[in-house]
Amino acid sequence: MSDRRAPLQHLPVMTYEQMLEKVRYEGAYPTRERAEEAVRLVLAGLGRQLTGDERVELAARLPRQAARTLTEQIPDTQPLTGWAFVKDLAVRTDATLATTRWDTGSVLSAVATLAGPDLLTRILRQLPPGYALLFGRAELTPAA
Repeated sequence: MSDRRAPLQHLPVMTYEQMLEKVRYEGAYPTRERAEEAVRLVLAGLGRQLTGDERVELAARLPRQAARTLTEQIPDTQPLTGWAFVKDLAVRTDATLATTRWDTGSVLSAVATLAGPDLLTRILRQLPPGYALLFGRAELTPAA
């Protein structure tokens, strides 16, 4: 009998400050505050897209403040594709698409690390097309 929780022992654990520093470093943000803005924006957006067990499990793996940002959001009734997700975030912040795409990739790469490969695969199966690249994964399409 296998314990589904066993892989959690091998996943990285980060404090919120460590997560912000990872995002700041990977996103080349000039300040911690700018990295925190990106984290809040992207996690709030992801919270509007993600539902079910994947949402609960991801929240459990994120630092408490990040999990709160994710779970405070009410999921949208119409899920957005990856590109529509980026456009929606850009409109909400009045930022350029390029900046928003950069922010999204910087934050979701840290989220992918914390989620681990198995949960990330399940998350990507739940979300509409276009999110894999945002999480730093190749976008795979089923064979015809």
